[in-house]
Parts: sequence; C-alpha cells; structure tokens
Amino acid sequence: MALLAIDTTGSDCSVALRVAGQADMCRSDPIGRGHAEHLAPMVARLLEQAGLQASQIKRIGVTTGPGSFAGSRVGVAFVRGLALATGAEAVGVGNLAVLAQAAAITGALAVLHDAKRGDIVLQVWIGGVASMAELLPVARVAARIRELAGDTGHMAGNGAALIELPGFTDLAMTNISLPALLDLAGRVDAAQAPPLPFYARPPDAKLPGGREP
Repeated sequence: MALLAIDTTGSDCSVALRVAGQADMCRSDPIGRGHAEHLAPMVARLLEQAGLQASQIKRIGVTTGPGSFAGSRVGVAFVRGLALATGAEAVGVGNLAVLAQAAAITGALAVLHDAKRGDIVLQVWIGGVASMAELLPVARVAARIRELAGDTGHMAGNGAALIELPGFTDLAMTNISLPALLDLAGRVDAAQAPPLPFYARPPDAKLPGGREP
C-alpha cells in the first residue's frame, strides 16, 4: 500500500511517503509561509522520485493541528481534494498524538501546545491512553498535569518550556516526526479520524455587524 502523509501546520512544508518493502521517503522545506503554493509541486516531485502515480496512493494522512490556523486549513483542504481525485482514503491525525507517538514514553506523558495569549492546549497520555485535549491558561496547566498524571513523567511540545513542573522531564520535542505521522496515519480508523482541522480556539473573524460566524 502506498501511504502519503502531509504536515503544513508549522513553518515547514512536509510530505512523506511509505511503500511496503521500501524505505520511507520524507521531505521538509522550512518555508515559513506559502504552503498552499508549495505543497502540490512538492507532492508531485516526491511521487515522481518514487516512480508512482497519484492514483496508486491508497491512503493520505494529514496533521490536523493544533498549529497554524492557515496552515492547518491548507493541508486538510489539499488532502481532501487529492483523495477525491484519486479515490484514496483520507485521515486526520492530531499533532499532539504525533508528538506522543514519536516520544514513545510508556509512562505518563504530557504534550503541550503553546496556543499563545497565555493559553496552552494540553493532552496527557498514560500507558498509551490519551485524555481529552484541553485549552487551559498557563497558570493552571501544572496542576492539571498532576491531576491527570501524578507527580512524575515527561513533557513534550512547544508549550512545555512555559511550564515549571518538578518531577517532569522536558523531552525538548517540538517538531512533527514524519515517520511517527506515517505510523499513525497508517493505522487509525478512518471512521474515527476524519481530515478536519483542530483549532485551539475559534477564529477571530466576525460577520458584518460583529456577529459570530
């Protein structure tokens, strides 16, 4: 099976390809902006290097966030369009889950995303079982981690540096691991993992007259 994975939720534009019996092909370009223009040619080059046609892709995984608002939308929209054109199955994978997969911690692991404005998105894994993701003020995060995970464990994600939590080791993991994304994209239940963006908070945009969208 040919499995394609895409991440555009951060400053990098990243694509990865896994074909049974072959080494993974992973590419990341640190472009900052312009993911929408960069992504399609990048995928085309990767498929050409692998000697595959787009119609040979059987599943496409995409990171859904939390991350860049625009970047998350770009990746999800591209994957849904490509799946529609090729007949591939499209699945969404949360960024915090990818970080947890890459960390490979058997004990307690808190994954934290810096949502800015003094907030953090927190999700805790214990023995491979995840809590619900929560948006919390920074000041409440340490106590919440202790409620969920106890007194010792590990932390990952770009929000970990904002938290002082004795007994927890910061793994200094902030980037999306493409092999970990491929692992999760290949095994998630498509019915439970739709390619829909996950936002830390609703958009700031307002309808005319200041109405909420």
